Amino acid sequence: MARTLAMFTDTSLCIGCRACQVACKQWNELPSEQPEWTGSYQNHSTFTDKTYRLVRFIEKPQANGELSWLLMSDVCKHCAQAGCLDACPTGAIYRTEHGTVNINQDVCNGCRYCVSSCPFGVVSFNHDTGRANKCTFCNDRIHNGLGPACAKTCPTESIQFGFRDELVTKAGKRVAALKEMGYKQAQLYGADSNGPLGGLNAFFLLLDKPSTYALPEKPLLPQRNVLVDSLLSVGSALLVGVGAVLAFRERGGSTKGGGDA
Repeated sequence: MARTLAMFTDTSLCIGCRACQVACKQWNELPSEQPEWTGSYQNHSTFTDKTYRLVRFIEKPQANGELSWLLMSDVCKHCAQAGCLDACPTGAIYRTEHGTVNINQDVCNGCRYCVSSCPFGVVSFNHDTGRANKCTFCNDRIHNGLGPACAKTCPTESIQFGFRDELVTKAGKRVAALKEMGYKQAQLYGADSNGPLGGLNAFFLLLDKPSTYALPEKPLLPQRNVLVDSLLSVGSALLVGVGAVLAFRERGGSTKGGGDA
């Protein structure tokens, strides 16, 4: 297998220009969509079958009453342990030799299991084609020695593409530099291969906690919740059973007492 390719997004460099979002639409020939009111400059509020790249605009209140901007260009994470890939019953979703996750549109049957299996809400169902869509890191470009359109377009190099191991080292140095500059909450999200989902092949440098950017603090595969939910169901059933037995015994005692009188 070839060295894993990855995307590193340094949100401290993002200026919210949305050049990445436009480049993604243009290269992938994605049609325009009706804008929606989201309460901020962000549009749309979530990924769609026509928006694979989404720039998030977060206004965060400060102690002095002013607002600060947090900007982030979000995308499919191409997880090392991909819930969409595990859930796909037809093999339409597969991992490439570069470690990215792609969807074979000719094999997809539109079951949508992948949509509900993505912990990041990235995979979307296309009602026009009856198939699932998401970012492929511009699969056609990277197989021709080109980087994804979004990374090529980013004017501030907030989005960087290359070999994962090299990018992780670079990202670690950037976090250390930002902390020295006073950004105490600067942190990497998804860079650790021993972390949740085995690491993300699209990882991020954040200036605040992940939930501020609408990212799960500890993303899990859907099947990881089955054991907990099953134990809760069994516990609930046992409690109901014990309650029923106690109620039956109490009722029986009352009936017996009434008969003696």
